[in-house]
Amino acid sequence: MNIAIIPARGGSKRILKKNVKNFFGVPIINYSIKAAVNSKLFTKIICSTDDINISNIAKKNGAECPFLRPKKISDDHTTTVEVIRHSIRFLEEENIKFENVCCIYPAAPFIKIDNLKKGLKKLKNTKSKFILSAAKNPTNTYNTFTLNKKKQIELIFNSKILKERYQDQKNTYYDAGQFYWANKNTWKKYSKVFMNHSSIIEIPFHEAIDINTHYDWNLAKKLYSYFNEENVKNK
Repeated sequence: MNIAIIPARGGSKRILKKNVKNFFGVPIINYSIKAAVNSKLFTKIICSTDDINISNIAKKNGAECPFLRPKKISDDHTTTVEVIRHSIRFLEEENIKFENVCCIYPAAPFIKIDNLKKGLKKLKNTKSKFILSAAKNPTNTYNTFTLNKKKQIELIFNSKILKERYQDQKNTYYDAGQFYWANKNTWKKYSKVFMNHSSIIEIPFHEAIDINTHYDWNLAKKLYSYFNEENVKNK
């Protein structure tokens, strides 16, 4: 049995009420709930939120909200793993039996059912701890650097890597901000989803928009409109 957990707190700072903000006619969280429901992978789809309005919207669209998340794990410093663990404990205390948990982010309008299915299949057929959606970096990340306290360049990668030809360098990837599959015991044991012995479902660059700022939001709208022109016209 598989459970989907959608962590959707109400106190988003950079985009006010981001998780239920209108995205082409519907609250953006609807895309995540709809994908989870239509995938038919889950016996339960739980929305973990501290906000009654988000709870009502989630329940209206097919998710369950059997609790309001405590404030102590609903602030800016709370990690995704903490939220998932809280939901797992709640479900276990209710004697609900399940094996795998998929965390689905609420602001993921590009999420695809097929990728959710691929993620579960890879989790079952490999020894990977976590399976997450990710996209290939379109630029040469080996040439990136940070700045030290004196505002001088500080290399992130060593000089040996920097001397390599671009075509000889390994591909690098980044988190697409859509979903994370793992066995429930893995969620309980490990505190980070980015770790060795995890794997990815690769998605296209244009679908990997982790929406955190107004720039991200506007970019996501433009890309969604471009790649889903017919759907947008019908809304």
